[in-house]
Amino acid sequence: MTGRAPVFLCLNETDQRPMNNDLIAKAAIDRRMAEIITPVIEDLGLELVRVRLMGGKYHTLQIMVDRPDGGIEVDECAAVSTAVSATLDVEDPLTDAYTLEVSSPGIDRPLTRLKDFEAFEGYEAKIETNDLIDGRKRFKGMLAGIEGTEVLINVEEGGETVTIGLEFDWLADAKLVLTDELIREMLRQRKAAGTANDGTMNENEFDEIQTDTGSEED
Repeated sequence: MTGRAPVFLCLNETDQRPMNNDLIAKAAIDRRMAEIITPVIEDLGLELVRVRLMGGKYHTLQIMVDRPDGGIEVDECAAVSTAVSATLDVEDPLTDAYTLEVSSPGIDRPLTRLKDFEAFEGYEAKIETNDLIDGRKRFKGMLAGIEGTEVLINVEEGGETVTIGLEFDWLADAKLVLTDELIREMLRQRKAAGTANDGTMNENEFDEIQTDTGSEED
């Protein structure tokens, strides 16, 4: 925090409609998948960070999961993959074959829950809003925590640091910026949790499990 009072921005007067947050599940099918898999993931003591059904020639169902306190391991991703696959076989929400991809959020992770912005206060992030907020959609700066349902971010404007408050439901996308400081902090957390054995970390490191699944023609 800079000590300055936050500047709470408003939607353009031409667009005052309420916005739905879609950071965890964007499309209708993503939201349906979230409804199905969230209880399964929570039963394993984990949390859903993001789910996306990616199109193209082959479909991929991407699921990001994490522990409530962070630091998920590859065996936990494998457990999620197994449990989710079994549930989807029963629910059968997808008609086409797809690949299930379960991973950790990674280092420069997406920020999808209000608590993420509080947990990573002091780290650099990029935020994009659904609609123009005082003439802009993109904000980059240091996260400054939350205030109620407002996400606070310190941005540079005219040579000064200004703390801007953005309503959480306005956000279309948000993620951490990969910096040396962030990598050091992630390594520190992994060491503290006993999950790192040496002083090295690949900045692109993340745990990922993939399985081929879905419907097949007879």
